[in-house]
Order: sequence, then structure tokens, then C-alpha cells
Amino acid sequence: MEIQQLEYFKVVAETEHMTQAAEMLNISQPALSKSISNIEHEIGVPLFDRQGRSIVLNRYGKLFLESVNHILEEFNKAKQEINGLVRPGYGEVSLGFIHTLGMEVVPELMAHIPEKYPNMKFTLTQASSLNLLNRLEEGVIDLCLSQRIESKTVDIEWIELYKEELFVIVPENHRFASRESICLQEIKDEPFVSIKKGNKLRQIVDVLLEKVGITTNITFEGEDPHTVAGFVSAGHGVSLIPAIKGLNEYNVKKISVSDPICERNIGVSWVAGRYLSPAANQFKNYLVEYFKEK
Repeated sequence: MEIQQLEYFKVVAETEHMTQAAEMLNISQPALSKSISNIEHEIGVPLFDRQGRSIVLNRYGKLFLESVNHILEEFNKAKQEINGLVRPGYGEVSLGFIHTLGMEVVPELMAHIPEKYPNMKFTLTQASSLNLLNRLEEGVIDLCLSQRIESKTVDIEWIELYKEELFVIVPENHRFASRESICLQEIKDEPFVSIKKGNKLRQIVDVLLEKVGITTNITFEGEDPHTVAGFVSAGHGVSLIPAIKGLNEYNVKKISVSDPICERNIGVSWVAGRYLSPAANQFKNYLVEYFKEK
């Protein structure tokens, strides 16, 4: 039995119409009928119930279709892997990343790709950590650039790429504005502008504040650090965010935190045990090297 015969069977099984299937496969109907008959003869049972000119997949056919789908999927994976080995730098990669990385990190990263992998194609998705996790679980994206994320349904592999410092930001006219460094506990009585819940950065900040015994008086919850910076600039409170691109355009002062260490770890994630194309694997390895050199 040949792969082509299995592909023929799959189309006939899905259409349950020999003429339509023959047109889709661009072969003659008698040739297609003979191919299906040969499969049935080799297996030893009919796979379709024939009612006049109509055909309906029977229970043997449905069972066989499940196996055929698996065989064809594995065959296509093997072809992709071999093509990736003999044609390095080819293929498609679906990459997701958190919002803050879309302002500078990912654009700079992707600017180097055409030189390194001119024949590699990318689908980019920018979203919150939670939405990226959902897409990773569903197989919509291959790789994810974010803080460490965890799933209740699949095992997530994660490699740290770099650390990113978090700074206290205050309005320019704030009493702390002249400070170069600050202990995080010093902001305990300050109104606080926060990232919305569901964002991994919010979780990190909440843990850091809890660590020094701060119960925040949250005045506003923003979708992203730029919104947070805007509200801090307008005097609605202070915050703790990374040094996002364009922060100096707001009327805020960025202050390093001396105690405790305030940072988040950014890395690349993928689903453990799930097939990654040669292109995705190649790009994952490139990410490790790229950030190691920065």
C-alpha cells in the first residue's frame, strides 16, 4: 500500500463522493475507484457501504480513516524534518510575545532575521501572558517570548534569555523624584498605579510588594506599562515597571530599587513533547545565542 493510495482514500472518505473526490485529486474516476478497491482487497473488508451510486464510510472505514490520518500526519512531519535538514533556514515559525517586548526587543530581534534566515517566514502574535499561554496550549503558536508561564493542561518548557530590571516610577514633582535609588518599602503609603490582573507582570509586582509587606492602595489598573506611566505622570500614584521604550517622554522619574532586587526574567517557552518544526527549533536556538551576545 502506497502513501498516495492513503491520500486518495482520505479524500474519498471525507467527501463520500467518488466523482467529486476524483476532480479534487485530478485523476479519473475509474482510476480512483480501482485504488480504493485495491485498498479494500488488501485490508480484507469493505470500507464503504455502496447504495446505488452513493458511497458511505462504514465503521471499518471510520476506524481505518483514524489510522490513515495519523500515518499521513507522521509522514508529513518526517518530510518537514528532512527538508529542514537539507534546506536549513527554510520553514515557518509562529512566535508570540508579551506587549512590552513589542516596543523595542522584538522589532530589533526581527530586524536581524532577513540576513540570518532570508527564507524563513514568521507569524507574530502580541498579547498578554494569559492569552499567549492559551495560544501555546492550542498549538496556534510555536514559541513564546515572555516571563515563565505555567499551564494546567500541558507541560511548558522554558529557557531564560535575560533579566529585566523593574523601576519605581514617580511623577517629576514627587518628593522621591530626586532620588537615584529607593527601598521598595518606602512607597508603602503611596497611591499605586498597577497593571491589570491576568498579566504576568502584575503577578511579579504583587509578589515583590507582598514580600516587603506592602498592601497597595490601587488608584488605577492599566492594560500596559505605557498607560501606567501616563497615569503616574498625571499624579495618580507611583508604580513599578520595566524601563519601557519612550518612558522619558512622560513626566516621570525612574528610580532604581536597592532592596529587594526587582526584576523579571524573560525567556522562550514551548510545549514539551509537542512537535516543533526544524525552523522553529532552529529559531529557538538562535534566540538563546542572540540574547547571550547582548
